[in-house]
Amino acid sequence: MVVAQRQTFVKSVISEGGVLVLKQEKMSPSGVKVSPVGIGFFVFIVVVVFYLTFNHFGKNDVSISVQDNHVSMKALLIASIDVAIRGGKMVKEVKESADLGEESKGETKEGVNDPLTMGDKLSHQAMSTSFARGFPNVPLISEENDGKPFAMNLPPLPTTNSEVDKIVGSSDEVVQAEDITIWIDPLDATKEYTEDLLQYVTTMVCIAVKGQPIIGVIHKPFSNETYWAWFDHGTNVKEKKDVGNEGEHRIIVSRSHAGTVKETAQKAFGEDVVVVPAGGAGYKSLALYNGQASVYLHTTLIKKWDICAGNAILNTSGGKMTTLSGSRIDYSRSGDPKNDGGLLAALHNHEQYLQKLGYA
Repeated sequence: MVVAQRQTFVKSVISEGGVLVLKQEKMSPSGVKVSPVGIGFFVFIVVVVFYLTFNHFGKNDVSISVQDNHVSMKALLIASIDVAIRGGKMVKEVKESADLGEESKGETKEGVNDPLTMGDKLSHQAMSTSFARGFPNVPLISEENDGKPFAMNLPPLPTTNSEVDKIVGSSDEVVQAEDITIWIDPLDATKEYTEDLLQYVTTMVCIAVKGQPIIGVIHKPFSNETYWAWFDHGTNVKEKKDVGNEGEHRIIVSRSHAGTVKETAQKAFGEDVVVVPAGGAGYKSLALYNGQASVYLHTTLIKKWDICAGNAILNTSGGKMTTLSGSRIDYSRSGDPKNDGGLLAALHNHEQYLQKLGYA
C-alpha cells in the first residue's frame, strides 16, 4: 500500500513558555512514502508528547501545583526552603556591593527609623517571583510590595530536597490552593542589616492553611543556615539544652522595641532575670532553641510576616506562640497583617510564663 505524498512532517519538539510545542516544516516536492508502521509510530510520539506536556513539564517548568487547583504541601515546603535561600543570596549580594540604596519608610510608633534597602527590594522580587511562577494560584503576602512587574532570570523551583526526604519521608498532603496563604519576609532585621549586625538578619517563608501556620522556614544568609518545620511531619530545628544555668529565666526582647519588658520581667522573676536584647523576630524565635532564651516577649505592634515562620516552627516542636492575652494568631490573608496584641513565645512552659508575667 502506498500512502500519498505529505506536505509537512514533525521537525522537532521544543519548549515555548514551559509548554511543549510540535514544530513543523514543509517537505521537498519529491515526497516520502510512509508505511502503516510509520503512521503508528507518529501517533505514539504525539501521545507521549501530550502526556509529558500535562504531567511533567507543567509541574516543573510552569507550576508545581497539582491539577484541580490543589497543592502538594511537600512540594511547597521544598520550594519554600529554596525561595528563602534565593532571597538570602540577594540580601548578601547587595550587602557586598558599594551601596545599599537605603531609604526610610518613616518612623515607628517608638520613634525609631524604619529603613528600606535594595536588599529588601531585590529579595522580595526573587522570592515573590519564584512563588508566582511555581504556585500561581496561591496568594502571597510580603512585607515589601511596590506592585511593579518583575523580569528576573530565575531557575525553576526544585522538586526534591534530600534533607526533607530524610526527615519527612514519602508522606505528603494535598491542600486546596484557596485555603493557603504564603507569608514572606524578604529581609528581617533591616535596621541591623544597615548597622552591620548581620547575625540578626534572616529571610523567612511561612505557609498558613486556613489561618494556621503549618510550614515555617528561617534562613540566615550570612552564616548560610536554614531552619524549617512542617507541622505534624518534621523539622530540622534541634533544641540545645546545655546553655545557661538551670532554672534561669532568660527573656529575649527587641533591641529597638523593648517597651516595658525589662521592668515587667524583673517584677515577675526578680532582679536576677536575664533580659537579652536582639534584632529580628526570626533570630529571636530561633534563640528559644539554642539556649539564648527561654521566652521571647514583645509588647508592641509586630507584623505577621515577622512571626509566622517562627510560629510554625514552634508549633511543630510542641512550643507555643500567642498574643499576650493567650490567643492564637490568625494568619488568614483576609485578616489584618498587623498583630497589635503583643507576643509571648516559649518552647516550654508557655502558660506559666503568661501567668507569671501577669498577662493571663
